[in-house]
Amino acid sequence: MQIGFLGTGGMGAAIARRLQTAGHEVHAWNRSPGALRALVTAGVTAAPDAAAAAAQPVVFSMLADDAAVFAVLEQGGALAAFKPGAVHVNMATISVAAAQKIQALHVQRGVGYVAAPVFGRPDAAASGKLHVLAAGAPDALTRVRPLLEAIGQRVWPFGDDPVRANAVKLAGNFMLAAAIESMAEASTLAQAHGVAAADFLGLMSETLFAAPAYKTYGALIAQRRYEPAGFRLRLGFKDISLALTAADATVVPMPFASVLRENFLDALAHGAGERDWSALAEVSARRAGQGAGS
Repeated sequence: MQIGFLGTGGMGAAIARRLQTAGHEVHAWNRSPGALRALVTAGVTAAPDAAAAAAQPVVFSMLADDAAVFAVLEQGGALAAFKPGAVHVNMATISVAAAQKIQALHVQRGVGYVAAPVFGRPDAAASGKLHVLAAGAPDALTRVRPLLEAIGQRVWPFGDDPVRANAVKLAGNFMLAAAIESMAEASTLAQAHGVAAADFLGLMSETLFAAPAYKTYGALIAQRRYEPAGFRLRLGFKDISLALTAADATVVPMPFASVLRENFLDALAHGAGERDWSALAEVSARRAGQGAGS
């Protein structure tokens, strides 16, 4: 199948390569052309612009935020290049308001639209182990489901309204950030009493909290290994802010999300925006006098 792909950062590149390895002809575009070099070497075709990539029967996009999505769709010409009957699979983590607007734009053009954000880091994408959240019109979702199955270990359908997949993604990222914060505060307490973070978090991630999130982020926090970033802290701040905005719109109190947002701001103020979002743990450590240079 001919597939267009918009946005080949760390996650996008891994997904595009999975699709190409599955036997599809992928035409990829990225705002920074250098990110395409490794993909071209692997057999992916470099599209000259976003419009060329979008002129395929199925188009995937993995872009950073609301602004990037609208810049590519509207100013970049991708929306105008979609062919009637094509399906756009938007994998970006975006706001609920943006999801609603994007869906309406596709309906106006007669283009199928599926929201398919994912849970997993780039290494999971490279090995086809992502969890794919999917929502959209049944015919569009049925058409692209084999492609989603090629990039993930499981596809989780959430009905015919694409907004639902984006809401689930924001809620899930809130839970991940809350797990990072809880490990940060708890390991800081343990260290204040002479227990190494690695020993404490090793215990918890093998017993009471034996789950992938605790194992992955517990190890990063214990080792203070925040580079290279699997998911940048500035994007974590963005997602928590989007979750709060979605909560405000539906009158859902999320007091702990407000705490998380303030702690993300603290981390950003200390220059951690490009580090892995598990670097949020340094806020708790620094406040307790355990941070680097404290």
